[in-house]
Amino acid sequence: MDMQTLIMIGAICYVVLGVLLLYRIAVGPTAADRLCAADTLDLITATALVLYSLYCGRAIYLDIALIVAILGFISTVFVSRYLEGRV
Repeated sequence: MDMQTLIMIGAICYVVLGVLLLYRIAVGPTAADRLCAADTLDLITATALVLYSLYCGRAIYLDIALIVAILGFISTVFVSRYLEGRV
């Protein structure tokens, strides 16, 4: 298999995982479950951008993936502190 086929298989897997995580965000029984699913969706988005960067051969998407990952981490920390009651 060539590289483009592997990237497309990975992209399909990421789409399926993204749909499952969106379901968990919408239906999650607790706020902590929703937060965990949203954090995982942020990481999947960042890795999908890295895959897209490999597919296109452009490095700008790596910078965008880094920003998405950092913002996802910061938002997870802030929301978890809010849920814990230490705001």
